[in-house]
Amino acid sequence: MELGPRCLSVIYLLFLCLSFCLPGDTNTKKAIKIPRCPATCSCTKDSAFCVDTKAIPKSFPPGIISLTMVNAAFTTIPEGAFSHLHVLQFLFIENNDVQTLSKYTFRGLKSLTHLSLSNNNLQQLPRDLFKHLDILTDVDLRGNSFHCDCKIKWLVDWIDKTNTSVPPAYCASPFEFQGRRIHDLAPRDFSCITADFAIYETFPFQSVSVESYEFSGDQFVVFSQPESGFCTLYVWDHVEMTFRTFHNIPSRSSLYCKPVVINNTLYMVVAQLFGGSHIYKWEEDPLRFVKIQDIDTTRVRKPNFVETFQLGGECYFVVVDSSKAGSTSIYRWNSNGFYSHQSLHPWHRDTHVEFLDVGGKPHLILSSSTQPPVIYQWNRGQKQFDFLSQITEQADVQMVKHFWVRKALYLCLTRFIGDSKILRWEGQRFIEIQTLPSRGSMVVYPFTVGLRQYLTLGSDFSFSRVYLWDDLTQRFQPFQELNLRAPRAFSLVSVDNKDIMLAASFKGNSLAYEHLLVDLSAK
Repeated sequence: MELGPRCLSVIYLLFLCLSFCLPGDTNTKKAIKIPRCPATCSCTKDSAFCVDTKAIPKSFPPGIISLTMVNAAFTTIPEGAFSHLHVLQFLFIENNDVQTLSKYTFRGLKSLTHLSLSNNNLQQLPRDLFKHLDILTDVDLRGNSFHCDCKIKWLVDWIDKTNTSVPPAYCASPFEFQGRRIHDLAPRDFSCITADFAIYETFPFQSVSVESYEFSGDQFVVFSQPESGFCTLYVWDHVEMTFRTFHNIPSRSSLYCKPVVINNTLYMVVAQLFGGSHIYKWEEDPLRFVKIQDIDTTRVRKPNFVETFQLGGECYFVVVDSSKAGSTSIYRWNSNGFYSHQSLHPWHRDTHVEFLDVGGKPHLILSSSTQPPVIYQWNRGQKQFDFLSQITEQADVQMVKHFWVRKALYLCLTRFIGDSKILRWEGQRFIEIQTLPSRGSMVVYPFTVGLRQYLTLGSDFSFSRVYLWDDLTQRFQPFQELNLRAPRAFSLVSVDNKDIMLAASFKGNSLAYEHLLVDLSAK
């Protein structure tokens, strides 16, 4: 049916009425809801003053450039707490019990020029708290209980370098800084570099000795493994930054594998519990160790340790014998091999020997399970070691090691049953200065990394312990515990800017620990 012009006009008018008059019209704009002032705040056109607020309000009227919060019920201000206040210029968080801030508490406040955190209970401020507050001109930190340790070192440095005005704030602790102005402190006042021994590499075998040495420009370590029947050599891989297997010397009961480099030739003294002890020579073509000499089994019956040293340009090594029928013996190199030079300490169960220089004279200290340690002194005329004295009242000494601290000579005597001892040389004799608890200890290892003097004390019954020398007290202080099963030897390797302590374990995997420096002020 065809509609006439009159009907079309009526339909058009009806369409216009529906378009403009019906609710839900798509062209009708909703009224924008303006945020109200929070219930705990009083607001003006451009400022808000909040009292007894339980949390940072999530919305404020637009145009707020100044915010004050007092007597707040919260103690922590989280990350981005004010990020919705983009134009905020003045922020006063005063007279509260605020204790902690997030590193990013003030994130997004690009327009902030004045910040007050005065009269709170802040002890520390997170590092770089004011970073990205580019136009900050005033910061008030007064009235807080700042603990001025390494975690506040960054603030000391920031105050010294910033153009922001910061009224004087004071340290409440520790004792040495109590009452001092933070402005008066300097970064050098803080000792913030500490260290950690972290497991770097695991060797899947038990071992009873470990030695490190350099040869032909490479860094090597050698473990003695009596159960697997090898002296196992590893070489440092400068690409992979790990130790990789290099060579094995068959040895069915090795107790000690001692490398000796003489005139660019490598020898390995392999001390065995059964089958005698031997000396091997490294050959380049083909790559192998060749046995060149046996060690007299009538002298050395139950070897326990091997020490090497040089006197008058000649090379020596000592094999410590732990059998009652044997004798600790010294061998000397004579261009063709090592030959017996002197027997020491017969009829005692010797456990360890230490070579050291005391007052310009070479000495040996021989430890024994049946009597106190014995000191021998080198007789230059006779080219022999003569008995000098005993370290009295120190029975059951498994090992004696020496170390130097600022030209002072010290000994550490480790004991399996009693406490270990630290002794200092006083010109005529060694004087005891410290006792270290060491039940079940058979090995001690003093060593230095940089300016730090450490001492590692092994234990068969509990954690092994690393101690750090304290210059102020002139004593060792506990530093770190190591979960290491029945250690028998330690050795330090410094290579490719790494300091690695290797540990031979008698009852578990042998381990390599890396010495890592940690900056406490960076946390």
